[in-house]
Amino acid sequence: MTQADSRRPLVLDTRELGRRPGNSLRLHRDVEAPADFGTDVIGIEEGQPVGLDLRLESVMEGVLITGEVEATATGACVRCLEDVTYPVDVHFQELFVYADRAAHHREVAGGDDEDELHVLDGDDADLEPVLRDAVVPTLPFQPVCHEDCLGLCSECGARLDDDPDHHHEAIDPRWSALVNLTEAGSAEDEKRN
Repeated sequence: MTQADSRRPLVLDTRELGRRPGNSLRLHRDVEAPADFGTDVIGIEEGQPVGLDLRLESVMEGVLITGEVEATATGACVRCLEDVTYPVDVHFQELFVYADRAAHHREVAGGDDEDELHVLDGDDADLEPVLRDAVVPTLPFQPVCHEDCLGLCSECGARLDDDPDHHHEAIDPRWSALVNLTEAGSAEDEKRN
């Protein structure tokens, strides 16, 4: 387990909440997005604003954090490569277990399922992996600038939305020799006249 750094904006100090079950606390934070917060095609750029509305609740096992993430993801249309923006509004809920409870759980469960548990580091809860797990799967797998985007011409790369009638004369390569013969015949006819 890595040490949580309470100076990072996505690490919450839960001391103010206390450990008495039933205590709750509401927080709003505007933070900057961490690096690699998305996919290769679309994501929330590092340093972009991310709004967090959070409710922390003290429970027997630890701290239950429920929240909403609001941000804007940017990327490129997979059809025409134009810029795409996508609003992100995701709800999440995660239990951050007290370290002693997590140790007891591992002892009783008889395995190492640390990946399944989010453990408080002292009083700090690191939200970054939780937010990444909540936000990234909601981003479009193949973002498009609009549903009817025509994409790019496969011959020359022209954007087809700009010229819907764009096309190239396509000649079946098996017949291309005949086209050359007819062009040569037309040139000879012109020389004779």
